[in-house]
Amino acid sequence: MAKGYNARIASNPYIVGSFACIGGGLFGLDISSMSGVLSNEAYKRTFSHPGSDAQGAIVAAMPAGSLVGALMVTQLADRIGRKKTIILSGLIWVIGSILQCASVNRGMLVVGRIISGISVGIASAVVPIYQSEITEPRIRGRLVSLQQWSITWGILIQYFVQFGCSYIDGVASFRIPWGLQMIPAIFLSAGMLIFPESPRWLFDHGREEEALEILADLHGGGDPNIELVLLEFEEIKEQVLFERTEGAKSYLDLLKPGMPRRVGLGMALQMWSQLSGMNVMMYYIVYVFQGAGITGRRGNLISASVQYVLNVVLTIPAIIYIDKWGRRPMLLAGTLLMGFFLFLVGGLQGGFGDWGEVDGARVWVITGHDSITKGVIVCSYFFVCSFAITMGPVSWTYPAELFPLKVRAKAVSISTATNWVFNFALAWAVPPGLSNIAWKTYLIFGTFNFAAFIHIFFMYPETVGRSLEEVEDIFKQGHVFTAWKIGKHVGKKTLEEVVGKTKELEGGKSSMSDDHDEKA
Repeated sequence: MAKGYNARIASNPYIVGSFACIGGGLFGLDISSMSGVLSNEAYKRTFSHPGSDAQGAIVAAMPAGSLVGALMVTQLADRIGRKKTIILSGLIWVIGSILQCASVNRGMLVVGRIISGISVGIASAVVPIYQSEITEPRIRGRLVSLQQWSITWGILIQYFVQFGCSYIDGVASFRIPWGLQMIPAIFLSAGMLIFPESPRWLFDHGREEEALEILADLHGGGDPNIELVLLEFEEIKEQVLFERTEGAKSYLDLLKPGMPRRVGLGMALQMWSQLSGMNVMMYYIVYVFQGAGITGRRGNLISASVQYVLNVVLTIPAIIYIDKWGRRPMLLAGTLLMGFFLFLVGGLQGGFGDWGEVDGARVWVITGHDSITKGVIVCSYFFVCSFAITMGPVSWTYPAELFPLKVRAKAVSISTATNWVFNFALAWAVPPGLSNIAWKTYLIFGTFNFAAFIHIFFMYPETVGRSLEEVEDIFKQGHVFTAWKIGKHVGKKTLEEVVGKTKELEGGKSSMSDDHDEKA
C-alpha cells in the first residue's frame, strides 16, 4: 500500500474497471427513489399532493443538479485527478441523501435532490473517463458499459426497497429508502482509496514513473516489460508530447480542426439516449401502466418490477459482446427497435384508450380490453429490452473513446452535461405531456429514435478495438457523412510504429528547443 493503492486489486482489470461503477448506481437509486413514491399516500400528504407540474419540478431537480456536476468535471478531473473526483462525488451524494431523508417540504426536498444531482453529474462524467483510461482496448467497451449495468441495478434495488417500505405507515415509508441510499456512496468513497489513479492523468502531470508502474500493475502483473504495457506507455507518451507542442490546455481546444465534429458526436449520442424515451419509462412507470389500465399497489409492483428485472438481465449480453458486436451495429439496431415498439405502444393506447379518472387524476386509460392492455405492457417490455442491450451501454462507452487526452475531461463532461440537459427537460415535461397529449407522447419519442438511426448511420464511425490514442487516426480519415466507409482496422499500430513516432516527436521537440536557444 506504499504505492497509494493495492497492487493485487490493480492487477485484476474487472475489479478496477467495475468498482467505480457504483457511481452509476447512484443515478439508478435516484430514478427509483422517485418512481417508487409517486403513488405513496404519506409522500403525497407530506409534500402537499404535488400535481403533474410540481411533481415534474421535483423530479427535474436532480438532473438540474447533475448538469452542474457534469460541467464541474471539466475542471475537477484535470486539476485533482480522476480518482479524487470520484471520491468527492460519493461525499456529495451523502449530503444530498441526508437532506432528502430529513425533508419536510418541497423546497427542502428539491435542494436535497439538486445536491444529490451534482454528485450524479460528477460521477456520470468522470467514471467513464477513469474506466476508459485504465482498461486495455480489448475489454474497454465491456468495462465502461458496466456503468449502465450499475444504473439498472440501482433502479432495481431501490425499487424493491421502496416497495417493501410502502407497507410501513407514515413518513418512514419513503424516508427509510432515501436514507439507505447513502450507503453505496460511503462504500464508493472509502473503497476508491485503494484503487490506482489514471496513468494517463499521471503522465500528463509529469509523473511518468508512477504512470508506468500503474500500467505494469494493470496490464502486466507488475512487469513493465510486457509488450502491452510498453505499447500503452509509448502511445500515451506520444500523445502527451504531441499535445504539449500545441501549448497549454484551453476550452478553445474544443474548437480546433476536427474537434467540433467529435464533441458534436458525443453530445448528440447523449441527447439521443434521453430522447429514446427510456428514462420516461423509468421515472414515470406508474403513469405508463395507469394508461394501460393497471392500478393498485400489487399491479404496479408486478408490472414495474418485471421491467426493472429485464433492464438488468438484458444489459448482460451487451456487456459481454459490446467489444465483439461493435458500437455502430448496436446503436443502429437499438434505435430502430425502440422506435418500432414506442409506435406500437402509442398506437394501441390511441386506438383503444380514452380519458378517464384514476385516483382522482385525469388519465388516458384503456378499459375493457384485456388483450390490448397486455399488448401495451409487452411492447413496453420489449422497448426496455431493446434499450438495455444496445443504446444503454454504448451511450456511456462511445463518448469516453472519442477524445484525445488533452481535452478528454472537458469534452466528456460537456457530452454528459447534454445528457442531463435533456434529462432535466424531459423529467419536467413528461407528466404534463401524459396529462394533455397522452398516447401521442410515445409517438414523439418513437420519431426521435428513427431520427437517431439516420444520424448514427451517416455520421458515427466504429471505434471498437482501438486504444484511446489510436482513435485519433479514425477521425483523420474524414468521411464526416459516410462513417460506414472507415474500416475496422484503421488506426491499429505495432509497438515499433509507436516508438518510431515518439522518437520523431522527441527529435522535433529537441530541435525546437535548440532553435529557441540560438535565437535567445
